[in-house]
Formats: sequence, structure tokens, C-alpha cells
Amino acid sequence: MVEYLLQEPYSFSGYFPGGISFLVAAFTSIFSVANPLATMPIFLSLTEKDNDTHRRWLAKKAAFYMFLVLTVFLFAGTYIMSFFGISLPGIRIAGGLIIMRAAFSMLNPEEPGRKISQEDEESAKIKEDISFSPLAMPLLSGPGSIAVVIGLATQAESVFDYLLTTVAIILVALISYMILRFAPWATRFIGKTGMNAMTRMMGFIALAIAVQFIINGIAQFFGMG
Repeated sequence: MVEYLLQEPYSFSGYFPGGISFLVAAFTSIFSVANPLATMPIFLSLTEKDNDTHRRWLAKKAAFYMFLVLTVFLFAGTYIMSFFGISLPGIRIAGGLIIMRAAFSMLNPEEPGRKISQEDEESAKIKEDISFSPLAMPLLSGPGSIAVVIGLATQAESVFDYLLTTVAIILVALISYMILRFAPWATRFIGKTGMNAMTRMMGFIALAIAVQFIINGIAQFFGMG
């Protein structure tokens, strides 16, 4: 089922009504690549000296900025790429490669590819407001998440598809807020082993999405889809 996640706008129509199927596909794609669970340890590290009220404020702002960034790229991403002369197949293939790189890092959580450098993480610890950088960008809405959103925009066939994708972004942002909000408790409850297992699972989904993006891009380039 996963391999058809982004092949057609209503690929789950045999199981759900078309609108719900597209929403499920969009939500799963964005959440898997954004992977807010992997942001929890960094969030806790950056806010280790903050009280609960300040952490909640940062989590709320980070989720809001995440929503803004992804929504902007949803509606303007393809036009920005077109301005630079990049075709839709090129966007899909490039997006697939970016997502694939992130997916391989998620499949090997013991040696993850860092979303921010060690220097950036250390400098962020002395910032009063880390909600936009580095939390919203690049941790929650980094290149992989942006690539997924732009890819979904290239797949959209109607305004309704854009609306459903926006709803999916809102849901991911809300869940990201809840994950960061309860990060201290969740980290103790899930543990490192559970975190690694869930990260691998989402990495597999992200890898399938990346491969499908590339297949769709190649098929469109050669006029096969």
C-alpha cells in the first residue's frame, strides 16, 4: 500500500472516500519525513535550563512557524522552482533524492545524519527564542519536509487537494506541538530503544515516498504518467 502513497491522488479510494485517502497520504508523508519524535532530544537539550512554561511557549511557536513555512512552500514552491526553470519532473526527482537521504539517516538512528551542526546546536543554547531557528527550521520543516510539500503540490489536481494538504500540515504541526510539549515525559516513557524503533519505521515510509517521487518524476519526464 505504501508504494502507491503518492502515485495517484486517490490511491486509497478502495478503502476510504477519496478525500480522506488523500488526507491520509499527505499526513503520513509529511509526518514521516518531518519526524518530530527525532526533534525531542534536541529540544530537551536546548531547553534544559528552561521552565515548563517557557518550553510550552517555544513548542507552540515552533509548531506555528512550521505550519507557516510548509504552507508557503505548498502554495508557492512550484512557482519558485518554475521561476528558475525547473520542471515538475525535476522537482519530483530532486525532492525524492532529498527525502531519500533523510530516510537513510532515519533507518540508522544510532548514527543519524544531523539536521543541525554541533556548532549550531551550541549557539542555539544561548538564544532566548529558538522557536524559528533551529526548531521550526531546519528541525521540523527542513529540506525533506519542504520537498514532500512541494511534491504534494505537483500531484494536486484541484483546489480541494491543496485544502486537504493544508489540513494535513495543520495536523502535523499540532501533533509536533504535543510531542514537544510532553517531550520530557515521552522520552522517559518511550526510551531510546522505542525512539529508534519508531524512527526506523518512519524512515522506511519516508524511503518508500522518496522512491515513489523519483519514479513519478521519471515517468512524467518520459511521458509515461
